[in-house]
Amino acid sequence: MQLVVARIGRAHGIKGEVTVEVRTDEPELRLGPGAVLTTDPAGAGPLTIETGRVHSGRLLLRFEGVSDRSAAEALRNTLLIAEIDPEELPEGEGEYYDHQLMDLDVVTADGTEVGRITEISHLPSQDLFIVERPDGSEVMIPFVEEIVTEIDLEEQKAVINPPPGLIDDRAEIASSREEP
Repeated sequence: MQLVVARIGRAHGIKGEVTVEVRTDEPELRLGPGAVLTTDPAGAGPLTIETGRVHSGRLLLRFEGVSDRSAAEALRNTLLIAEIDPEELPEGEGEYYDHQLMDLDVVTADGTEVGRITEISHLPSQDLFIVERPDGSEVMIPFVEEIVTEIDLEEQKAVINPPPGLIDDRAEIASSREEP
């Protein structure tokens, strides 16, 4: 199974290093020296990591055969893809790969069907489940402990405890103004 682990950003310096937007919780495992990664677009790879270092909070990588700024800049926006065993699980408890969460049924704690996860959106502040409802509409569910209370991979379901208004029209409006 293939897993997108990073996206190449702009060139850094003149010796072929690139900045990398990490898309894995395990960069030391997936983006270490010697790792061979396929790419999207496929014509840019495969790429073998020669060196890696952190500079000002950003991961910088150098690939074998990429020795100058022009070659590094040509890789910009390329996705780096690692081959993983489909049975492999993330190291941390409560962590999941996107492919494990896709197509899970989403239900509330009382068993009410909400829909099916069709996409996972990774935003800077949190991840979102994009859930297709039975009527074809979509709802976004923040993937946070307070809302997603259980992931059961054996039963293929995600149990949620949505606040009022998240999946229905029962929003509670709190106001500090008093009625006249």
